[in-house]
Amino acid sequence: MARKSNSHEEVPKQLENSDGTDVTIRRMEPGDQDKMLSFASRLPEEDLLFLRTDITDKQVVKQWAENIKNGQTVTLLAEVNGEIAAYASVHLEQARWTRRIGEIRINGGQRFRGRGLGRRLTAEIFELARTLGLKKLTAMMTPDQVAARAAFERLGFRVEAVLADWVEDRGGHVRDMLVMTHDLEGFTDQVVAHN
Repeated sequence: MARKSNSHEEVPKQLENSDGTDVTIRRMEPGDQDKMLSFASRLPEEDLLFLRTDITDKQVVKQWAENIKNGQTVTLLAEVNGEIAAYASVHLEQARWTRRIGEIRINGGQRFRGRGLGRRLTAEIFELARTLGLKKLTAMMTPDQVAARAAFERLGFRVEAVLADWVEDRGGHVRDMLVMTHDLEGFTDQVVAHN
């Protein structure tokens, strides 16, 4: 990112990506359902295979919007020319004993990868998670998602558990689930994008 921005600023934010593209980071609203479905329709099949929920399904995205409305999920969108380029979400736990834990989910459109956008969006969602009073973030993926695991490890996440035969992908194949965690109290600015 060329322009520096204070992480404590409220969104929306206007940024300039490393390639000169103007990016807006803002909170997702319930009215963004069609935009999200359009974003999902452009994702490669291999990305969709590993998503925890099928965001190409209108009912799933409708439930996501409901979760945003009732405060169970907070999602930040990165938009380029009004089109969703990437998103980062924190899904909040409702049980009292895990209320300080949130699950992070991040996805970027193929055209926008490798430009530092995901890293900047992640820094923003980390800061937002801290303002929500969360102490720990989790990320879940299959062990086959080597690039995703490496990206989360660079952000300071570590493997907590591997759950055997825990999930079924879109193709109906049973896979193990990798659970990674990050302690937000030990968070520094290691996820802030470098110029």
